[in-house]
Amino acid sequence: MGIIIKPIVTEKMTVLGDKLNRYGFIVDRKANKLEIKKAVEQMYNVSVASVNTANYHGKRKSRYTKAGILRGRMNHYKKAYVTLAGEDKIDFYANI
Repeated sequence: MGIIIKPIVTEKMTVLGDKLNRYGFIVDRKANKLEIKKAVEQMYNVSVASVNTANYHGKRKSRYTKAGILRGRMNHYKKAYVTLAGEDKIDFYANI
């Protein structure tokens, strides 16, 4: 598996992509900003101006079943917000 796991395609990120030229990705938790920058530039053929990252801790979850209460947690993950330089754009829907 590579550094970039999947892009974040939500309404908020679509607006940020149109206005601020900023895109979001779920990335490998061990990746640093330089590795993320290099991976985005290679995958989408764009030039990256800056990278901001945020680590998310998995929430605890519980549900009630016939067998009793099941407890667990969601996975930890890392988000990367990538700002592109110049007039570069990323079109996530080009291959559909």
